[in-house]
Amino acid sequence: MSFSPLRLLALAIASILILPAAPTAEAAKKKTQRTTTTQARTARPRATPRPAARRATPAPLPIRQDKAQQLNRIYDEYWDASMRINPLQATFQGDSRFNDQLPNFLSAASRQQSHDFMVQWLGKAEKIGPEGLQGQDLLSYEIFVRDAQVSLAAEKYPSWMLPINQYYNLSSIIAVLGSGAGAQPFRTVSDYENWSKRSLGIAPLFDQAIDNMRQGMRAGVVQPRALMEKVLPQLDAVIKPTAEESLFWGPIRNLPEDFSAEDKVRLTAEYKRMIEYRIMPAYRSLRGFIATEYMPATRRTDGMGALPNGQAWYAHNVSSTTAPGRTPAEIHALGEQEVKDLQAQIAAVMKEARIRGSIQKTFDAMRSDRRFVFKDPDALLAQYRQTGQRVDTALPALFNQRPKAALEIKPVELERALTASAASYQPGSADGQQPGVLYVNTSDLPSRKRWSVTLQYLHEGIPGHHFQLGAQQELAALPRFRRLGGDVAFVEGWGLYAESLGQELGLYNDPYDHLGYLQTTLLRTVRLVADTGLNAAGWNRQQAIDYMQKNADISASDAASEVERFMALPGQTLAHRVGEITIQQLRDKAKAALGERFDVREFHHEILKDGSMPLDILEAKIDRWIASKKA
Repeated sequence: MSFSPLRLLALAIASILILPAAPTAEAAKKKTQRTTTTQARTARPRATPRPAARRATPAPLPIRQDKAQQLNRIYDEYWDASMRINPLQATFQGDSRFNDQLPNFLSAASRQQSHDFMVQWLGKAEKIGPEGLQGQDLLSYEIFVRDAQVSLAAEKYPSWMLPINQYYNLSSIIAVLGSGAGAQPFRTVSDYENWSKRSLGIAPLFDQAIDNMRQGMRAGVVQPRALMEKVLPQLDAVIKPTAEESLFWGPIRNLPEDFSAEDKVRLTAEYKRMIEYRIMPAYRSLRGFIATEYMPATRRTDGMGALPNGQAWYAHNVSSTTAPGRTPAEIHALGEQEVKDLQAQIAAVMKEARIRGSIQKTFDAMRSDRRFVFKDPDALLAQYRQTGQRVDTALPALFNQRPKAALEIKPVELERALTASAASYQPGSADGQQPGVLYVNTSDLPSRKRWSVTLQYLHEGIPGHHFQLGAQQELAALPRFRRLGGDVAFVEGWGLYAESLGQELGLYNDPYDHLGYLQTTLLRTVRLVADTGLNAAGWNRQQAIDYMQKNADISASDAASEVERFMALPGQTLAHRVGEITIQQLRDKAKAALGERFDVREFHHEILKDGSMPLDILEAKIDRWIASKKA
């Protein structure tokens, strides 16, 4: 489903500042706010040939098939229309048709346009309706309608009054695009001219952000001071006295050699004027407003619940990020119980392995002991490959199908190493000719612990993202809003669930590997409690920090960064762990309902075979599967 421009930028910036290497669905994958593979267009239905003379008229298509074709045409037209009104989204998807456009998507007129657009296309789909649809056709309809309804419901809350914080900063995404390090291409002369034209929209967009924040100041909808204090240094890092010193000079510094001398001279002069007289003044204006007007108006409260209608606003965030009906209170209680269970598991593993001392001392040793550090990059890569061999041997007990594409393990390129995550995944091709790649960051070796390799391989590789995204890659007939979109709770929930399978696969036999997995899961789980506590239960920033430190063996500085993320993106961290827990609960439900007829391999295939989807739609699908197995 197409994201609104505001949500698009939030995801894009989160992908840069939080989630290493992720395309939209696949970023849903670290992720993966960066699309890394070219997706095939949705296959259109073939036109029915005109009957020859005296030939009997063909029988009409079955109602279900005819409706499915109508809906697929709607989805296809919708996607093209959404790219036209959301040019930045098109750029992030690798669609270059609108790379010269930067509309003022923060304006009231743009918000109304987005509303009318969503109402129009939702109405077209609902006019046809779901009756008679089955399989992927039914899922596509349910996902399309559900996501449109979520987008429309979000309009009740004035997110447009909060266009900037240290995680969601317009200046950051613009700087990344214009530096040549993002989705905006700089390969041809036209590419360079496109960015110059697109930059004309920066000043109006920043001015609109200022106007929206002023409206927020009058309405009492403002950011916490702690967040905005982090924004000023971000702006200072971009603002430079000359073009040559700025991030925006990157494309000129890296002008392709095959450009003519005339083009090089022209573009260099054009970019210098653009940066110094168009872009930098816009940044200085934004910084001046934040420092002199907005900062004094920021609030001293921390959670979203303190904003006008903030409790309902946060509840909407939670339900749209996880599933309808999921409440902050429910997730808070779930998190508290999961934390207790994980702490008990950690204690049991330590006792069984006869590891002496406190939990804190044990994890301190795991972080500092040199025996957990690789001696060189080759040793780190060898460990990943050895883990892959172990997984392949054990896998048939839990899976009966796998993607066509093989999985390769490669080191992250040197130029990406400083900003890349410890491990990340890039899907292969749908036909299996191009393998998927698990990228391993071999820089900063002291931070790459032996006990983290197994869980990272399971999450990013097999049976994690390579199985889930690899299977989705092969669904060439899916509408583009499904192939190129994705549900974070499903994608990342599956990645975490794949980590949990390490125990069944016999991969956590080393107690430190097992403890590393449990501690990593514990950190993700305390986020459920701290995020909901801060934004719904009235906790302040320090209470959330204290809870995380007490329950997850995390430093004060790391806990503070986590809590500021909850303040900046309320509810965003819930999707991953809730997705995993939902998949595990569905497995338990299926096993209880089917008894001896339950086959975990069939269950896993059923989860993956239709691609990513919202958790509530996944639950309904699994319920139908259970009923079909019982029949």
